[in-house]
Amino acid sequence: MTSDERYTSAKICSALVNRYNRILALANHLIIFDIMAKSLLRSTGIVSAMTMISRIVGFIRDMVIAQMFGAGFALDAFFVAFKIPNFMRRLFAEGAFSQAFVPVLSEHIRSSNEQEIRCFISHILGMLGAVLLLVTLVAEISTPFIISVFAPGFLQDPTRFALASDMLKITFPYIFFISITAMFGAILNTFNRFAIPALTPVLLNLSMIWAAFFLSPYLNSPVTALAWGVLIAGVVQLLFQLPFLWRLRLLPIPKLKPNDAGVKKVLTLMLPALFGVSVAQISILIDTLFASFLPPGSVSWLYFSDRMTNLPLGVFGVAIATVILPNLSKRYAEKSDSNYQATLDWGIRMVLLIGVPASLALCLLAGPILITLFYYGNFLVGDVIMTQHSVWAFAYGIPAFMLVKVLASAFYARQNIKTPVKVAVIALVCNMLFNTILIIPLQHVGLALSTTAAAFINASVLLYLLQRHKIFRPQLGWVNYLLQLLFANAVLGIFLWYSSDNVQQWLIWSVQTRVMHLLILVFGGIFSYFFALYAVGFRWQNIRPQVIGNENNS
Repeated sequence: MTSDERYTSAKICSALVNRYNRILALANHLIIFDIMAKSLLRSTGIVSAMTMISRIVGFIRDMVIAQMFGAGFALDAFFVAFKIPNFMRRLFAEGAFSQAFVPVLSEHIRSSNEQEIRCFISHILGMLGAVLLLVTLVAEISTPFIISVFAPGFLQDPTRFALASDMLKITFPYIFFISITAMFGAILNTFNRFAIPALTPVLLNLSMIWAAFFLSPYLNSPVTALAWGVLIAGVVQLLFQLPFLWRLRLLPIPKLKPNDAGVKKVLTLMLPALFGVSVAQISILIDTLFASFLPPGSVSWLYFSDRMTNLPLGVFGVAIATVILPNLSKRYAEKSDSNYQATLDWGIRMVLLIGVPASLALCLLAGPILITLFYYGNFLVGDVIMTQHSVWAFAYGIPAFMLVKVLASAFYARQNIKTPVKVAVIALVCNMLFNTILIIPLQHVGLALSTTAAAFINASVLLYLLQRHKIFRPQLGWVNYLLQLLFANAVLGIFLWYSSDNVQQWLIWSVQTRVMHLLILVFGGIFSYFFALYAVGFRWQNIRPQVIGNENNS
């Protein structure tokens, strides 16, 4: 064999070896992605199932509240007193704090030993607890001022204003307990213990139901029982999670050490995130502020509409975002760009798979659901109609609400807080503008429609930026996937349109008939949707993460 032939043979062998290595690497990626897809689906299923239990109990809670207290000035006062600590909870705990804490905790898990992780968690708990305690003390001595800021329309009604102020004193300490609970839940989620944090909200619903039935008869103002139920729930929820942290050997003892490097990093990330999350929450409070000037019952109608929308959003949207944030954070910490993009692509597909039919079904079944759940006692026909109108306005935005949670997680996982903050500011300004324009002609429905429009703007800009900076690149099969969704949703819409009777018929039916007919519509709709998907070739493998190419560093 000549030297040229030997050189050519060597080149061929080298090329074959390289190709073989690439095939092995590709097979390895496929195995990893398949495992990752199954893990994501399993984790999302666990969170969705636990959240579904919570939502069902939550609807029972709302049914009890609607029947016992109606949609009047007293319930409006409670919802304002409850929304304010809820705003702070989402601000400090489930929002900015979790978005800053989870990526840093993921880094510590990857690079630190168990003792260092426990110290980091203890230092974070000490800082968070100190801030929450200070905020709670300040709020307790300034409740009338807070009510006048968040619900200035109540100033025109001294009775409603005084009732809201009294109940805020009871509900505000809830933020202290539930924020620490949310921190513990974030730790459990990061260690893939998703079920317990997702099930914890059931305790809030049970506590409020207990208070409504057994505590309200003994109070001068019966609705105040709900405020006490909220406070009791905060304590119970915190205690509920302690054994599960103890099993992980991560039960922290609070230590105030602001100079800790991990604490400083979380605070550095949290400050812009705090503003970004506050933008979203301020948007909700702005709706309440505007609604306080509307006729009595408007705040309650918006509350029940929001609760209806939050069923698919909480069960699936929040579940997907809850699972995807720690997974994206791990992929980014591992510098695994292909895994990162595949996970994000999976999240978007899952949102459309669930969000679009949920939006369509809620629009078509808003009246029947409201009548079946709430049309009893003090919740009258007028309340059903007014709530139905705002449900429609919120329902259009379900896919956008869900997408925002997933798309924002793509930035948070990369410890990029500023970008979603800037986008959220744009959405807030648009929401305020739409509120000003639509509140006069559409009243409370205009406020709901403004929130929906702002959510679509938020999601669209986030998606554009992710693609522009090549953080997200759609994987193969999107055109076929969208066509399958279009066909299945058309089948679902036709089934629900022709199977549901008019609202007047639902009003005269007995409770048993309503429930039976609604169950037929719900399960029939689910079957028709997924059967239509299956008929046009959809399989779960269609949304399995696909390889984008060779592994790149983030």
